[in-house]
Amino acid sequence: MLKINTLCAVVALVAAPVVVADNLSETGEFLDGVAAIVNEGVVLKSQFDKQLATIRTRAAEQGMQLPPDDLLNEQVLERLIVTEIQLQRAERIGLTSQISDQYINVSLQRIADQNGIRFEDLPAMLAADGIEYADFRESLREELTLNELKGIEVLRNIHVSEREIEQCIIDLENNVVVNSDWELSHILLTIDESANAEAVAAIQQSADEIHARLQDGADFRELAARYSGGPTALEGGSLGWLNGQQVPSIFTDVLQGMKAGDVSKPFRTSNSIHIVKVDSLRSAVEHSEINQSRIRHILVSPNEIIDDATAKQRLEDALKKIRDGEDFAEHAKLLSNDPGSANLGGDLGWAQTDTYAEEFEATADAAEVGVISEPFRTQFGWHILEVLERRVYDNTEEIKERNCVARIRNSKQEEETLLWLQRMRDEAFVHSRI
Repeated sequence: MLKINTLCAVVALVAAPVVVADNLSETGEFLDGVAAIVNEGVVLKSQFDKQLATIRTRAAEQGMQLPPDDLLNEQVLERLIVTEIQLQRAERIGLTSQISDQYINVSLQRIADQNGIRFEDLPAMLAADGIEYADFRESLREELTLNELKGIEVLRNIHVSEREIEQCIIDLENNVVVNSDWELSHILLTIDESANAEAVAAIQQSADEIHARLQDGADFRELAARYSGGPTALEGGSLGWLNGQQVPSIFTDVLQGMKAGDVSKPFRTSNSIHIVKVDSLRSAVEHSEINQSRIRHILVSPNEIIDDATAKQRLEDALKKIRDGEDFAEHAKLLSNDPGSANLGGDLGWAQTDTYAEEFEATADAAEVGVISEPFRTQFGWHILEVLERRVYDNTEEIKERNCVARIRNSKQEEETLLWLQRMRDEAFVHSRI
């Protein structure tokens, strides 16, 4: 079975054939049925049938019972409608054209790497799983487009304050949740922004009834598929594995004391009611250390005035003078084309070498402390470098802060995404024909 990374995990569920000339009669009419009209576009019956078949196949493989046909059809069509609305939005803001073939190829190469195969062997690997390469590539284009759109319109508008970070770190210091990895599943019941007290009470009652059924032994996956409004509902609500420090902060208090197999009581956030199940649990290492080097360098970049050979010669001349006793930092200030380090005498500060260009990393790793390298080339131009110091650095606190930012953003992301989608759905013209 082909392994697909997180980015592509739902590609098969959003796959939709592109409307081409073969879908048209000689008079220009669609031969394919129309499942729904969405603004100026359509969801085709073939798209609906294809996604429905995919969901049924996956559920059968996992032994999961799906909702009744009428409800399942409604959920599948709604997913396609919401996807079509997003794709139309991406087209309007000019995002679609930015998802280039090269961008797609990079993602496909990543998938090939994960499966330990060459890029050119990917079509055969997909075919072995019954997946057409052209369909998979187009599905990936769509998924990348949706991810970019979400990043632009939702994620970039989620702000994390210093106070939130500080409070998060305090909360995590002695929190058992952060010291574990969690495989979670999730049922989400959305509360509309305009819902009155009676509507909210009805949603709460539904959540309580779902929880009671779970306590009586009902299958969490089946209830998630039937009732959850979350994006992974038809996958049984699975959120996969999450690092403890990356668990959304709204789950932190709830997960305290829970163990594998436990299901939480329904709990409320501003616009949702949640039920969480712990599928699996494992301990995680909290402490982190990394190797860092403090490096200074001089960069001379070829341009319209000096060619590659001249750039290299200038660096070789500077290197000879430095080895004869002149000051490295002064030459960096006068000669280096690196705007970030030139005025600092070429000093790049402390960093892991794998953050630099591949050739720079290799030269730095091979260099002796205090010995200036020979000129070498990267995509930026010609360099010489000197490793001033090396150290093993405890970056645990930095990781805590970085993960706190991620946790806070994750906790806000789901609700913000649902609100964003609901607003676009409410503003759209939709006419269902199923």
